[in-house]
Amino acid sequence: MSEFEKLHGYFLEDLSVGMTEMFAKTVTEADIVMFAGVSGDTNPVHLNAEFAEQTMFKERIAHGMLSASLISTVFGTKLPGPGAIYMNQTLNFKAPVCIGDTVVAKVELREINGRRVTFDCVCAVGDTVVLDGEATLMVAKKPS
Repeated sequence: MSEFEKLHGYFLEDLSVGMTEMFAKTVTEADIVMFAGVSGDTNPVHLNAEFAEQTMFKERIAHGMLSASLISTVFGTKLPGPGAIYMNQTLNFKAPVCIGDTVVAKVELREINGRRVTFDCVCAVGDTVVLDGEATLMVAKKPS
């Protein structure tokens, strides 16, 4: 087996509809500050408690894209895993995530169409869906 094959996640031939995988992360103050630094999104609803108290959320909230990035974690590390290429993603933001919340990102393989695979995606905090959507990835076939 080549080094490429050892490092690669699932190949197209290894996938089947219904496969699922997840990743969970508890959001910290540091996560929000670092995400603001990396993304450049310094909206005070994420960083300023006094500002956030005046919003409908009444407290600071995490960036929606921070939760969404956990979906990318699943794709890049678990299913399909290393080697998969993200092609598109839809996102519907449904509820806020606060410091201390544990976000569980779950993906389920819905369709295989050639080398393109489509997943249903959900991020939840407990029983509350905070975002959902779908993603399409391109997955390599096994080397000949």
